Amino acid sequence: MKNYRYTIKGLDCANCARKIEEHLQQNNKYQDVVVNFSTSKISLKAENINKQELEKEIKTVEPEAILFDKDSEIDEVERTGNDVLRLVIGVAIYLIGMIAKLGTIFSNICTIVALIILLYKTSKKACKQISNKILDENTLITISCIGAFLVGEGMEGVMVITLYEIGKILESKAISKTRKSITDLMDIRPEYANLKVEEKIKKVSPEEVKIGDIIIVKAGEKIPLDGVIIKGESELNNSALTGESQLIKVRKGSNVISGGININGVLEIKVEKTYENSTVNQILELVENATDKKAKTETFVAKAAKVYTPVVLIVAVIVAVFMPILVAGVSYNESIYKALIFLVISCPCSIAISVPLSYFTGIGRASKKGILIKGSDYLDGLKDINEIIFDKTGTITTGKFEVEEIEILNKTYTQEQVLTYLGLGESLSKHPIAESINRKVKKDLAKAINTKKVKNYEEVSGKGIQYEYENKQIKIGNASFVNYKRKIQKEGTILFLKVEESIVAMVVLNDEIKKGTKEAIAKFIKNNIKTKMFTGDKREVAKRVAKMVGIQEVKYEMLPTDKYKELEKELGENKKVAYVGDGINDSPVLARADIGISMGGIGSSAAIEASDVVIMTDELEKISEAIQVSKKTNKVIKQNLIFAICVKILIFLLSLFGFANMWEAVFADVGVTLITIFNTMFIK
Repeated sequence: MKNYRYTIKGLDCANCARKIEEHLQQNNKYQDVVVNFSTSKISLKAENINKQELEKEIKTVEPEAILFDKDSEIDEVERTGNDVLRLVIGVAIYLIGMIAKLGTIFSNICTIVALIILLYKTSKKACKQISNKILDENTLITISCIGAFLVGEGMEGVMVITLYEIGKILESKAISKTRKSITDLMDIRPEYANLKVEEKIKKVSPEEVKIGDIIIVKAGEKIPLDGVIIKGESELNNSALTGESQLIKVRKGSNVISGGININGVLEIKVEKTYENSTVNQILELVENATDKKAKTETFVAKAAKVYTPVVLIVAVIVAVFMPILVAGVSYNESIYKALIFLVISCPCSIAISVPLSYFTGIGRASKKGILIKGSDYLDGLKDINEIIFDKTGTITTGKFEVEEIEILNKTYTQEQVLTYLGLGESLSKHPIAESINRKVKKDLAKAINTKKVKNYEEVSGKGIQYEYENKQIKIGNASFVNYKRKIQKEGTILFLKVEESIVAMVVLNDEIKKGTKEAIAKFIKNNIKTKMFTGDKREVAKRVAKMVGIQEVKYEMLPTDKYKELEKELGENKKVAYVGDGINDSPVLARADIGISMGGIGSSAAIEASDVVIMTDELEKISEAIQVSKKTNKVIKQNLIFAICVKILIFLLSLFGFANMWEAVFADVGVTLITIFNTMFIK
């Protein structure tokens, strides 16, 4: 069997994706069908696929769906614009009928025309679903609106479909933005490789390079393929892969992975993996496919609708047909009227409106606190989190190096002299560590640094910098660069200042812990939420940070693929796992976790789009607040559902025995809806 992959345009909701997937799985021609709503992709296996035939099958479930062979720009603007125009026209026609006062016939005609326009899309889907023996929310909405009009409550029918359509339009816009998450990741995909052919350099696509070929990577270029350095030395920026800001020193014999950026020098690399198996390609595939495995949560309403709609229709028919037979003195006109009353009572306005409104209100309350939650499923899932895994850099720490200590080793030099020598050299460098030292110098030194007398300035790749000042040779760099032989007891990134032959000072740099992190971790543990940390940083640094903030477990020196595999082990039926991160490298695990939470203030756009919750203030304390909003929202939803269902059952029983008429039926629908909407306002 062959693997096939298409892009779907016109996929409106996650529920639609699920229905398409279930429908195709029933066809023996197709195997391993996965419809990924987040990426608008469908993947499946088959002996041979006729694209038109497959599209026809999909259209039986989703009439507006269109298949594309290749990735295409999913532009929903035009389609959303048409929906808005249809909504405006429908409501305008209804209002004209109400305001014009040209008689009941004209008013009814306007209401019918308005309902036809507004219900067109929903009723079309309902008919398609009914033909497939599926009764869903489209059927519920259609029945509600038509039933409301038949019993003389046309305004109610127009209101229901109007609010429903507004919700679908807003949902469509949110979906369109989310689907850009994958294209945001393309920045780490290398566009070319410099292939060495004899003594010439040929620029080729990374896919063309074979194992054993030699490639050249110049300063500022991305490493296109995994391999081993056979010539040259440099420093690599692997932050897009590991999320760690510290540059990696490499030389002949060092293994390098694709996606990193060569900071300085020229490297010759012997390729050890094809592009298909390279690290960067694996990361991109993980991100694109991770949501295929995302837990497909269904709200209580979606589950209940499968039973609710058939039961409502059956009971209505039973009332209309059998009541005159079973109850003496009841005519068919009366039984049909009672059935219509039941249709109004059973109209799911209070459920179809108040439940999503509760979610939207909860999401709105969270947004005011600086917490962006991307959908009701994620808001609902937050309350059940019992384990949180954190990335380190940019999540637990600030992601910026800070000078923790300057220890003067040669006491003949003053603090001011040491700061001056450091500032003279580092102010000429653009290195991230140099910027950290410069901030310290600027803060502690009272005078400005004048570099005019600095001579023969040189950056030594992977080691440090050197220059001459007032006929003195100055070096700032690692232990080997200054020939420091003693054992280093300090933890962190260590640099030394050497003046002539004397090692004058030791500079200790560390990634600063975010304010409030320790308190936030303590609160999670107090609420029985287990805390773990996954990081690409070294063992000593990772354990030190975990101990400082109180994290219970830590795993270190991990690549994105390692994090993904470890997360897979953590996921299970009896627990809900959240992952908190901020970098591109975190995107696969953010997408795979039950709840992906990204740091919005400093997080990459790809991580933000791949996540389910975004903390815009970068405060971990906000996660606890989000959990509380989730719990409150869930409580209000349960209250609304219990109240709505109980009132509807009560009014229905009263109507059967002649104690309730259309007014009570309207209350069971509109009145209950208003009460449940009011109740949602208490979500905080």
